[in-house]
Amino acid sequence: MTRGETAKILVVDDEAQIRKFLRISLTAHGYEVVEAPRGEDAIRKVATEQPDLMVLDLGLPDIDGQGVIRSVREWSDVPILVLSVRAGEMDKVEALESGANDYVTKPFGVAELIARVRVLLRSRPAAAGSAEATTFETGGLRLDFPGRRVWVGGEEVKLTRKEFDLLRLLARNAGKVLTHDQLLREVWGQAYVKETQYLRVHIGHLRQKLGDDPNAPRFVWTEPGVGYRLIVE
Repeated sequence: MTRGETAKILVVDDEAQIRKFLRISLTAHGYEVVEAPRGEDAIRKVATEQPDLMVLDLGLPDIDGQGVIRSVREWSDVPILVLSVRAGEMDKVEALESGANDYVTKPFGVAELIARVRVLLRSRPAAAGSAEATTFETGGLRLDFPGRRVWVGGEEVKLTRKEFDLLRLLARNAGKVLTHDQLLREVWGQAYVKETQYLRVHIGHLRQKLGDDPNAPRFVWTEPGVGYRLIVE
């Protein structure tokens, strides 16, 4: 199925009114909607309906949403957008480290939801081919992975080895929130997973070199207390 406005979205929530609201909102923007009220239904419909994206509540009556994420991630890379009343940082971190791509807290605005949906649908083809991709481009930012080179607005930017490794990991997962632990583990190793201040310093240096204003970012977005994502234009 072609990604975009005709994409199929699986909505998983045990509250009928929330499912109805999401169905109306998503359908109004051109998406096909499939519903599931329980975790077991969600897992089965990922296999049978093959949705382009799943919008998932964590508080389900049978299997907790965290369990649904872990189960689905054993065999599917379908983008998962968590939509939950759980606003704690640890809930967000657990969901993201289990394999969710993004996290929106209830109550939410429809405009924000649709924007997050579009980002995940746009970024999925790049993620699927990331193992073979040699370049990445978005919003004036260009990376040459084999050459370890970076350009912003056509001008080359010199990064340190770790800065490039950090940016490359974000680019390979563009549109997806990566937690502090994930970034530190992948770029520096397991011994550094609690060095969040170390990560903040490197993100600060990276933003400075990219000309990225943290108060109005074009490239690196901060999820407070959770991690970072590379913005997809």
